[in-house]
Amino acid sequence: MSLTADAGCSLIASDEEAINAAAAYAEAIRPSAIARDLNAQLPHEELRDLAATGLLGMRVPPSHGGAGVSSATVGEVFRLIAVADPAVAQIPQNHVAFVDTVIRYGSDEQRAFFLPEFLRGARLGNALSERGGKTSRDFVTRLVRRPDGGYRLDGRKYYSTGALTAQWIPVFALDDADEIAVAYVPRDAPGVHVDQDWDAFGQRSTVSGTTTLEDVQVEPEWVIHGALSRPEPNTFAAFGQLIHVAVDVGIARGALEDGTAFLRERARPWFEADVDRAADDPQLLRLAGELEVDVRAAEALLARAGAALDEADAGGDVTEARLAVAAAKAFAGEAALRVATAIFDFSGSSAADRRHGLDRHWRNARTHTLHDPARSKHLHLGRHVVDGIAPPPGHPLV
Repeated sequence: MSLTADAGCSLIASDEEAINAAAAYAEAIRPSAIARDLNAQLPHEELRDLAATGLLGMRVPPSHGGAGVSSATVGEVFRLIAVADPAVAQIPQNHVAFVDTVIRYGSDEQRAFFLPEFLRGARLGNALSERGGKTSRDFVTRLVRRPDGGYRLDGRKYYSTGALTAQWIPVFALDDADEIAVAYVPRDAPGVHVDQDWDAFGQRSTVSGTTTLEDVQVEPEWVIHGALSRPEPNTFAAFGQLIHVAVDVGIARGALEDGTAFLRERARPWFEADVDRAADDPQLLRLAGELEVDVRAAEALLARAGAALDEADAGGDVTEARLAVAAAKAFAGEAALRVATAIFDFSGSSAADRRHGLDRHWRNARTHTLHDPARSKHLHLGRHVVDGIAPPPGHPLV
């Protein structure tokens, strides 16, 4: 079965090509970002263009025809796109994470089947989260064995970012061992229904609606068991978190760029400042400098986290890599919120006009940082720095 929807995809051949492709793609989608946000517009065309860049297959290893780019490069790719539009950047987050799942934990046969699909532009969504359990990690969706050896899936999933426009939807479900398995379900399989009911005030174009699974037939070769329950410390979850870091860092940089552009081009000086341009007000210049320090610090932590993951995957310190990502995630979210709020001090009431789109940065930051709490990151970092206690191997967010 091949469900690839996009033809004519480029093939990324190196880390440098990936970064250049991301920069060009970000430049192309940035002018329409405000309109997408205002209208909660589904980015169908933008996602087709993203597939055409070849970036969806950038992690596929050379052994299967891809570039196998580094984690640091993945972070930079997502940061660049998020500067332009963090909603569009968030959609392929799960795609890249579940490509990584196939690379790490798939069988030889699964890699031989799925990895060429990704090189041809096939997109992955997600159907992970459920409601009604005691915590967000309690699942009731199960893979029920059929007499023929396959599985049946029934369930209801929420926050299914990217599922509406994907060719495959990775689904979290409990297997026979009561462990969370990943079932890669064809988007057009009978019984799969994705609603466009995402109605948050930020990240409005992420296509994060509800997925309903009714008597969905799943072939055994589409299921990966044990990816979330490895007994040894590893970088699997941290790699997925790195992409979320990159989205937050991109929001911070995009907010500062838009805020300072407004300061230069539209803002009027405060009458007491005794300057001809608002951009010459020393107090505003100092504020711009302080925010630049925040953004640079977030960018540096992102780069360090990506490098730490690459070092760990090459045999280095896994715990340090996980903590580096946790530190980057905690700081990036705070920085994004701080910058997205402070840019309104560059101007008067005119900056609140919706047509300028400055408010979208705070709404995007606030919505995206709800994905997982910074307090959890700080707790794990605190335990480690005080008593040397590393995060448990199976922790899903570190």
